[in-house]
Amino acid sequence: MSKILNFRRYFSTFVLTRGFLIALLGSAFIYLDHWGFSYPLINTILGLASLYLLLQENRKVWFFSGFFIGLFWFWWIGLSFMHYNMIWAIPFVIFFVALIYGILFWIIAWIAEFVGMRTTQPANGAKVPAPKTKSVAQQRIQSLFTLHSSLFTLILKALGLLGLSYIHPFGFDWFKPELIFIESYLGIEKWQFCIILFAIVLSIWKKQFLYLFFIILAYQPVATSIPNIPSDIQIVTTHTSVEDKWNKTLHKKQFDLLFKTIDRAIDTNKTLIILPESVFPVFLKHSQMLMKKLLQKAKKTSIVTGGLYWDGKTPRNSTYIFTNNKVNIANKVVLVPFGESNPLPDFLSNWVNKVFYDGAVDYKASKKITDYKINGVSYRNAICFEATSEKLYEGRPKNMIVLSNNGWFIPSIEPTLQKLLLQYYNKKYGTTIYHSVNMAESYIIMNGIVRIQK
Repeated sequence: MSKILNFRRYFSTFVLTRGFLIALLGSAFIYLDHWGFSYPLINTILGLASLYLLLQENRKVWFFSGFFIGLFWFWWIGLSFMHYNMIWAIPFVIFFVALIYGILFWIIAWIAEFVGMRTTQPANGAKVPAPKTKSVAQQRIQSLFTLHSSLFTLILKALGLLGLSYIHPFGFDWFKPELIFIESYLGIEKWQFCIILFAIVLSIWKKQFLYLFFIILAYQPVATSIPNIPSDIQIVTTHTSVEDKWNKTLHKKQFDLLFKTIDRAIDTNKTLIILPESVFPVFLKHSQMLMKKLLQKAKKTSIVTGGLYWDGKTPRNSTYIFTNNKVNIANKVVLVPFGESNPLPDFLSNWVNKVFYDGAVDYKASKKITDYKINGVSYRNAICFEATSEKLYEGRPKNMIVLSNNGWFIPSIEPTLQKLLLQYYNKKYGTTIYHSVNMAESYIIMNGIVRIQK
């Protein structure tokens, strides 16, 4: 009976409401940007309010905050199952993803509360040992933990938030708490996020809003100078649904349209044309007709396009670079968990692929990151998901060309969240990002500013 009552306490209206509100404040920046109402001041206030409320709550509220954050940030993951005629699976996937983040948040709060409690009192039922002579240093340490146990608990919770961006469930690394400040007056570097958390912790512990002024140290000026889009680069947006993309009877029409787009770019003196991920949904190197035609066009301009690649054993998701009458192939390095490669053990992976993906074989990842040169400029290759991975920014590349197919998750906030993550990496590493997208807007990110190419 006591266990049932304890379970009900977790689902009390108060706890649910608090968790929902905190998650709503911590997710608002995504939806405000998605709807075109993103303003630095509003994002700053909402982000700080979310962290301020969260840090002073108990593990029950932390669980629901994490649950609803997982829901608000990643509900779109389940939409991909529509394309496998498994609409019934969507709510289960959404719930499972939200539950993972709820558990992660709960673990952080539980550890913080458990350690904080253990430093101030003996375990239940334990006998208090007779006092022993302690050194002055030991007495001071014990006094510190006893008098400031609430501070210790707050610090542990803050450290948990700092470390959350390093925890990647099944290899999925899109959750970064500091991302809430991506379009605000505060910075997104770890040291800046640490200052923000430190100021909030002090403010809660001392019950003085005055300590929040320390947040000024994390101030990041908002870029005001709008960068010019290179006039000689054409970033192409396509609007091909997942079903149409893989419908072979429509390929000729799709390919003809792509070549017309290339011809128009050549006529307007573009020196580089960037097409989206797998816009040629065939093993491109094995199609002599397409290869011959693309090489012919590449005599007049450079072309970067997505296509499939077959190495004789396994398929790869690749980028084809046509320049100087030659072709180079850059394969994807970081694969999408479950979407391209199953992160589960082999015996489970084979079963999941058979049941959910019609027995499809996993793609194979390349071991090497690819950089290539076009017209004397070096670009880092990235295909969709991997562009939002820390690994692709090793060596701080100056330029990156990203090809994406967002058709799997339309309509949703996924393209918006992807764009915000790319802004995050642009600010962090200074990498100029050229992003060609299917089923969403294409753009360039320079100096933290997103420019849509009309």
